[in-house]
Amino acid sequence: MSRKKKPNEEVKMSTWEVFRRLVRDAKPIYGWLLLGALLGGVVVACTVIAPKLLGQGIQLLYDVWAGERPKAGLTEALLPICGALAGVYLLKSAVDTGKMFLMNNVVSKYYTCTLRIKLSDKLSRLPISFIDKTPAGQIIDRIQEDVSNMGGSIHDIVDVTVMGFMQIVVIAVMMLRENWRMGLAVLLLMPLSILISSRISAACGTYFHRMFEESGRMYSIVEESYASYQTTKAYNYEEATIAAHAAANKRQKDAEAKALFLQGLITPCITAANAIAYILVALIGGYLTVQGALGVGAVVTVLLYSRQFSAPLEQIAGVLGSVQRICAAARRVYEMQDAPEEEPIEGHLPEEIKGDVDFEGVNFSYDPETPLIRDFTVKVKHGQKVAIVGPTGAGKTTLVNLLMRFYDIQSGKITIDGHDIAAVSREDVRGLFGMVLQDTWLFGGTVADNVAYGKPEATREEIITACDEAYCDHFIRTLPQGYDTIVSEDSINISGGQKQLLTIARALLSNRRLLILDEATSNVDTRTEILLQKAMDKLMRGRTCFVIAHRLSTIVDADLILVINDGQIVETGTHEGLLEKRGFYYRLYTSQYAV
Repeated sequence: MSRKKKPNEEVKMSTWEVFRRLVRDAKPIYGWLLLGALLGGVVVACTVIAPKLLGQGIQLLYDVWAGERPKAGLTEALLPICGALAGVYLLKSAVDTGKMFLMNNVVSKYYTCTLRIKLSDKLSRLPISFIDKTPAGQIIDRIQEDVSNMGGSIHDIVDVTVMGFMQIVVIAVMMLRENWRMGLAVLLLMPLSILISSRISAACGTYFHRMFEESGRMYSIVEESYASYQTTKAYNYEEATIAAHAAANKRQKDAEAKALFLQGLITPCITAANAIAYILVALIGGYLTVQGALGVGAVVTVLLYSRQFSAPLEQIAGVLGSVQRICAAARRVYEMQDAPEEEPIEGHLPEEIKGDVDFEGVNFSYDPETPLIRDFTVKVKHGQKVAIVGPTGAGKTTLVNLLMRFYDIQSGKITIDGHDIAAVSREDVRGLFGMVLQDTWLFGGTVADNVAYGKPEATREEIITACDEAYCDHFIRTLPQGYDTIVSEDSINISGGQKQLLTIARALLSNRRLLILDEATSNVDTRTEILLQKAMDKLMRGRTCFVIAHRLSTIVDADLILVINDGQIVETGTHEGLLEKRGFYYRLYTSQYAV
């Protein structure tokens, strides 16, 4: 079972640090954001101008009602105001629509696409240990859902930081200019509403973080269920899987319900504060009008401004709640982005490699508190067939991981033809090895594409030759489209043994100097095993081979057998020699044939 990350490993960055990083990561789209901010400025200007024009129109009508008729006539006096007001509202609508189109279809999509590419690139540089410790569902959830949450939020951040605050400042100035008493009544309630909103927003963050955690677990459950669908069916495990999914789903639902409930409280708090301010403005304005200290038009203007003043506050309140959601998603994404990478190494192996492999005092453990490989020393000559045997957990697969540099040793040295593999690039080391594993792997593509996986530039003739040598050309030609038949890992038109023959053809085509075989003939029928053994004999010819053996009858002809137990070599020799010793290997071998 994969080890879960500790919670404190994921909550290192404060909300403010995450927010700053979100803005900093948007640097490639600063130009588009600036354009969006300029369009937002136009919207704010229209928003501020409209109440002023409306107030002038109402004041004109009030003056007419009071007996003061304009010189040019009422219609002629109102037309310019009404025309300007209509123009302002049309301009505001057009610019606002253009700004949202820009943010949604250019900025957010570009930001999201770029971030997913960065994460994909990051995954290619992460060590195998990260993939081993992080469930596939968690990785998918971060790249898909978390990035979507981050990308969809960029234009909200711009609207709040630029348009919202700009609108608040401008409207506040205009209200104070119209009448400082009414303007002050609105402004005095703003700190209270902001304080309440910020407190509620902080509480949202905990539940949003928990919600994303459970979302990742749900992805893992779904991914595991469908990846092992046949096993689930075979053991009638559907009910248990459904129960596990339902439990994770309920935990996510509860966390999301609490987060959204708290987030939903923010807007009503702002609305209530603004309603109180609106009432105060109306009362103060009415009193001043009755006293003759203020005109009706000015009162209407300030009332409209007070209503407009609430809009950006409510917008900020909404984003304050969503910022916690965004930050919870961003923390998980940044955790992956900040994960330590494999250090690049510039050294290279020579082009001509014979295949001598030496382990010199190698020590390694996955957990420092639990030693595994200890002072491991062995010399393998090129062209030798070396079998690695031992009980489960002895360290057989770990040796392969160290050879391929999926993991790096803690001390000691592994050399190939005298070259320390720790001093050369991992790509060079891995380029030396062909692999045929017990668990076959085919990707979605044609048969030819799968065979050419280790040598993409191979011609069709080379692919056919490799398949012929691996005894799979015949069955390939019986497929509906031959070498162009689409197959995949779960393809039902190809048997397990045929898939294994394809992986042998893949290894033959790649023509690597060293070979790793992990019980490639297991789980097949006797006739197919004979074909596989013949194909592997061709594959191993002239190559240094490491064979992880579970069925000891398959490695009786090995040049060297390494018997491993608890990470140490307990015996070495040939099959006959080890049987004569009647030691650990003898007990392993006879136990497989015990009645």
